[in-house]
Amino acid sequence: MHVSHLHYLPLSLPFFAILVGIFLALLVLVQIGALHYAYMRLGVSSRTAFFLLSGSLLGSFFNIPVAELPEQRVVSGQDVDFFGMQYVIPVIEEWPGTVIAVNVGGAIIPSLMSLYLLAKNRLWVRGFLATAGVAFVCHALAHPVRGLGIAEPVFAPTIATAVIALLLSKQDAAPLAYISGSLGTLIGADLLNLGKVQGLGAPIASIGGAGTFDGIFLTGIVAVLLASISGRSSLKGAVPPQNPWAR
Repeated sequence: MHVSHLHYLPLSLPFFAILVGIFLALLVLVQIGALHYAYMRLGVSSRTAFFLLSGSLLGSFFNIPVAELPEQRVVSGQDVDFFGMQYVIPVIEEWPGTVIAVNVGGAIIPSLMSLYLLAKNRLWVRGFLATAGVAFVCHALAHPVRGLGIAEPVFAPTIATAVIALLLSKQDAAPLAYISGSLGTLIGADLLNLGKVQGLGAPIASIGGAGTFDGIFLTGIVAVLLASISGRSSLKGAVPPQNPWAR
């Protein structure tokens, strides 16, 4: 096994560039102050949030192997199209089987951030319900893909996350969206489908990597947008303070 083969971009370069473009657009909005309040409602500073998102982008290149499944034949050096997205299968030579790995940017960083938001906002019950809801949707829509592993429509976790988070709590929709979108996708699409990986010919089955990373990354963007929307709603409904000296 060559360690270098474990590390590769989960998406083809044009599609990965689109995610980078979205990230840079948010960076511009924060610099002009348009989304500063949104990040405060999410529960982190804008600097922390962008460290989180940039870490997810850069970390998507790295996979940590945790197990290996025997495989008769693996697919190598191809791009796989699924629901309009193009995923990368790395070039492999003399690969003994399917390696189960954990993606740094699509699994480890979002999971740690989700646990932090759960504890900070004390969203254990609603966080569990939201995560279970997103996991159910992702599990229902996830598909085994030859050579890739498990994949799902890119906007499935994003839409499910936004709807479920807003239904459970408008006030805490932002952290709920990030928590349920990250953990729900990992559980529903990846972990609950590990039994289907063997036999697909995938050289690397990355938890939080190719097939689900784009959806997990976009839920972080959606969480920020929900924070901005819910923040404006609460401000519109607020009663302006009265001047005690006015007559």
